[in-house]
Amino acid sequence: MELLRRIFEEKDSRQRVGLFVDGPNVLRSEFDVDLDAVRDIAAEYGPLAVTRLYVDQNASPGLIQAAEARGFEVRTTSGDVDVRLAVDATDAAVAGQIDVLAVASRDTDFKPALEVAAREGVRTVAIAPGEYGRSDALRNAAEDAVTL
Repeated sequence: MELLRRIFEEKDSRQRVGLFVDGPNVLRSEFDVDLDAVRDIAAEYGPLAVTRLYVDQNASPGLIQAAEARGFEVRTTSGDVDVRLAVDATDAAVAGQIDVLAVASRDTDFKPALEVAAREGVRTVAIAPGEYGRSDALRNAAEDAVTL
C-alpha cells in the first residue's frame, strides 16, 4: 500500500511540460531530427501539457500530417514563426499552464522567452538539433540544455 501511495504522489508531483518546436530551424535536412526523439526528451521532464510544432506557410502537408500523427499541435503562420512561438511560450509560462518550458531550436531569438519563464519560476530547457545547430546563448539562458 505504501508503494502505491508513493507512486501516485510521484505522478502528481511531476511537472507539466510545454514543448515548443521551431520547425524551420530544427527540421532541416542537415540535422536529421526525429520529432519522436524531441518529444521523448521533453517527456523526461514530466507529462506534456503543450506539444507544438511551429511552421511557416511553405511547410509540406506531409510534414504537418506526420507531426500531428506524433501528437503535435501544428501552428502554421504566414509571418515570423519565431515571434509566434516566443509569444505562445511566454504566455504559457506566465499564465501558469506549464512548469517546464522546453524550446527546440538553434535560434537565439528565444532567449528572452526562456528568461521570462525562469523569472516566473518555470524550469527551462533548450533542445538543440545537433552540435552544429546549437546556440550557446540559448543553451546558457536555459536551466538545462540537451543536444540531439
